[in-house]
Amino acid sequence: MNEQQSYYETMYILRPDIAEDEVTNHIDKYNKLLEEFGGTILDSQMRGKRRLAYQIAKHREGIYVQLSHQGDGQHIFKIEKAMRLSEDVIRYMTVKQEGPLPTPRPSTKSSTQTNNKETQETQAESKDKQPVGSTDSSTTRKVDTENKENVES
Repeated sequence: MNEQQSYYETMYILRPDIAEDEVTNHIDKYNKLLEEFGGTILDSQMRGKRRLAYQIAKHREGIYVQLSHQGDGQHIFKIEKAMRLSEDVIRYMTVKQEGPLPTPRPSTKSSTQTNNKETQETQAESKDKQPVGSTDSSTTRKVDTENKENVES
């Protein structure tokens, strides 16, 4: 029989106008704080910049970060207090989860950078394959009729 374990997921939203290196500094800061307070980090992922459902502190977008961790529950109050005091965190929420523990995903900078390069290369290739100008069906018909007239004369 598979034993169900409990763990916590904390989702926090950072201001959208902070730099990418500052975002990684915040992620590292909260990961270190969590470990100092007696928690164990299972997985930490930056989910990226997304549009908010409603405006929060005059921001329409936010940078989402998901943090899965285990502990006795006493560490949650301390980590949430640190988030509450930070001006860069606009929202946070911690939820207790039951079930199999999440498997950590490789989140090294080198793999992220290579994925970004691959994505940019495929986008550039797809742009090369697309026609340069946008053609309207009415424009296409006009060009076709002009070509027919030129061929006939």
